[in-house]
Amino acid sequence: MNLTRLATRSLINRRATAILTIFSIAVSVMLLLGVEKVRTNARESFANTISGTDLIVGGRSGSVQLLLYSIFRMGSATSDIAWESYQDIATQPGVKWTVPLALGDSHRGFRVIGTNADYFRFYRYGRDRELKMSEGHPFTDTMDVVLGAQVADTLGYKIGDQVVVSHGVKTTSYGDHKDKPFRVSGILKPTGTPVDRSLHITLEGVEEMHEDWQNKMDVSSIKKRREGKARETESVTAFLVGLESKTLAFKLQRYINEYPEESLLAIFPGVALHELWSMMNVAERVLLAISTLVVAASLIGMLAVSLAGLNERRREIAILRSLGASHRHIVGLLVAESTMLTLTGIIVGLILLYSGLLLAQPLIETYYGLLIPLSWLNARELYMILILTGSGFLIGLIPAWRAYHNSLLDGMTARI
Repeated sequence: MNLTRLATRSLINRRATAILTIFSIAVSVMLLLGVEKVRTNARESFANTISGTDLIVGGRSGSVQLLLYSIFRMGSATSDIAWESYQDIATQPGVKWTVPLALGDSHRGFRVIGTNADYFRFYRYGRDRELKMSEGHPFTDTMDVVLGAQVADTLGYKIGDQVVVSHGVKTTSYGDHKDKPFRVSGILKPTGTPVDRSLHITLEGVEEMHEDWQNKMDVSSIKKRREGKARETESVTAFLVGLESKTLAFKLQRYINEYPEESLLAIFPGVALHELWSMMNVAERVLLAISTLVVAASLIGMLAVSLAGLNERRREIAILRSLGASHRHIVGLLVAESTMLTLTGIIVGLILLYSGLLLAQPLIETYYGLLIPLSWLNARELYMILILTGSGFLIGLIPAWRAYHNSLLDGMTARI
């Protein structure tokens, strides 16, 4: 306790240098743990986005691209799927359910998904969790829209409000369908997935909305409109497939990938997600390596400051020796100082990290779709902190060893 108190007073006496060292360590710790938390939570967030779906089917493209635009609302499809093809695959033996998805529209930066009532019945996320309504109900009319929780919260929509959908998926979309607004019929509970940032409309609503777009109507459309009929769905962008048995998955995948009518691609969500992580692995390692180097630079800086200050502290150490401090006490003092600086830097770094996450959390979720919860440190992060603390202790041994040898030579000799 006396050694700790002495080390504390010594650091207070050199507070300017100590504060700069602590801040340097804190920033490096915040960066290291921040990268680790974003990496871990990004993987968890992506993995929890879809559950219970055996196959995802879309136009022929890459498996990662299909996964991104159909599930994570990133990017665009290369081609659509004819409605007849969708119906044919949906009626194949072993197919338990299908959920069609029509993409390509947006509303004030949020993606619009055309689908049917089966979306709310069969879509699962997390560990087989189903979608639930916070307010209202799913589709009961062609021009109904069900909002994700974040859409409703960000834009302030309530049940009964009108929503005008735009053509295109950019933030600055074009071709507003002002003449055919949708009515908010329901708002989903938060899921922590891209569903929260999506607007869901009926497939019939998609066709109705685009019927007169750019004044292009065919004779059949005019006839159906005069008769008061909704226009039939012509195509979908992708669809989800649930099977009665997992053993049928490879057989159906081969059938879809060799489909004679058009070029289609069927993927396993888990396999495609693993492929995505393989692509991102290099970037993750680079970020982690950079963060580690920043931490190492901070610790080396602390070592440099300690060594540079030894020459000025020779008289201080000599006085301590004359008052009865042993060589062991001198070594313990300098090791205690470096360890205290490291621990204080870690604590300040954690405060900065969680404060930053608290402020950045809504922005990250809005613009990148990643939910970064304010969770406790996991085993890997605690291991990192333990290594940092041990490194601070070991670094303190170097100036301590130098001080030990200097004290043997100096005695009470004052160096000016």
